[in-house]
Amino acid sequence: MNVQNATKLLTTLAVYWTTSVGVCNITEMAEWPNPQPADSRSLLLTPSSESSDSIASGPDVSGPASSKPDSPRKPRMYYSDTSYGRPFAKDPDVVRFKGKYLMYYSINRRKKGIAIGIAESNDLESWKKAGEILPSAKYERRGLAAPAAIVIDDKVHLFYQTYGNGRNDAICHALSRDGIHFNRNPTNPIFSPAGEWNCGRAIDAEVIEHNGRMLLYCATRDPAMKIQMLTVAEAPVKSDFGRNCWTQMCNESILKPELPWEKNCIEAPAVCRHNRRLFMFYAGAYNNQPQQIGCAVSADGFSWERLSALPLLPNGQSGEWNSSESGHPGIFEDEDGQMYLFFQGNNDNGATWFLSKMKVEWESNKPYLIRPGDGRTFRLK
Repeated sequence: MNVQNATKLLTTLAVYWTTSVGVCNITEMAEWPNPQPADSRSLLLTPSSESSDSIASGPDVSGPASSKPDSPRKPRMYYSDTSYGRPFAKDPDVVRFKGKYLMYYSINRRKKGIAIGIAESNDLESWKKAGEILPSAKYERRGLAAPAAIVIDDKVHLFYQTYGNGRNDAICHALSRDGIHFNRNPTNPIFSPAGEWNCGRAIDAEVIEHNGRMLLYCATRDPAMKIQMLTVAEAPVKSDFGRNCWTQMCNESILKPELPWEKNCIEAPAVCRHNRRLFMFYAGAYNNQPQQIGCAVSADGFSWERLSALPLLPNGQSGEWNSSESGHPGIFEDEDGQMYLFFQGNNDNGATWFLSKMKVEWESNKPYLIRPGDGRTFRLK
């Protein structure tokens, strides 16, 4: 989709939103009520067969962070959440906030359902659980997952998806002044895509500020619920990010599976900026098929081009900790400009889930990854 078409679409959809839905609330976040502890109420999860997440049962195994150098079997950062028995931590996203690192991720509370975990760290390697965000609103009754965090004006904005509703899942927004307790946006859910080319579903949110606008990326599916692909919307940065603020910026998928290794799925976009261009790390193929991580580039945030026909970060070899997949990336840029790619993996076809990270470096305006400890590099081919 070229820039001229995107501009025409913006004008058309902006008219639709302001006349048919309402006007975006341009307001300071201070007008929201003070954050209160997350509501502890939750309902029994009944996963939809249309969900892409695999929630298999499996043995309980220990999953603490490792302080040893990376090895194929256990990397230096090797985190999972064992609060509910078996290790389960997926969909990582990290921010630096009030002098520490916070990582938001999906947890499986077994019969209590899917929710969001929060861990904190001082060094990006050793993590300690700091809290949970549990279902409280009616639209979250089956669960909430796949968080994406961004810090604006000393507040954490969390974009996340509802879970277990098939084609009715959508993106939501919440706000926190301490990074632990969140207030939901009163207009939730704030976004799901329109158009005959998709089914209306929205999962796996990602946000980045670009050229004075907030870009929201997420995954949707085709009307048959078979092909997972990406869409994008934008909103004013100085807004409450409510439902009326978002304008869909595409009338077809901005990135859909085309390569053999991507199979029927592109999801989990993770976007960063380097030398005035946007780079997207994305997950190709559904969980454990195996899911692997690719990379694409864009000048405007709407038109994307793959940097390789092969994944940047493949799944591990047999016997390695991530032999079933290296998936669902989350990109984090530290205060010194150093970037890290967080991702999920396992070697038991989804019976357990662990999180790890690699250092991101750049060469000829293309990213490559360095595994801490042994220095192994992963480059585009």
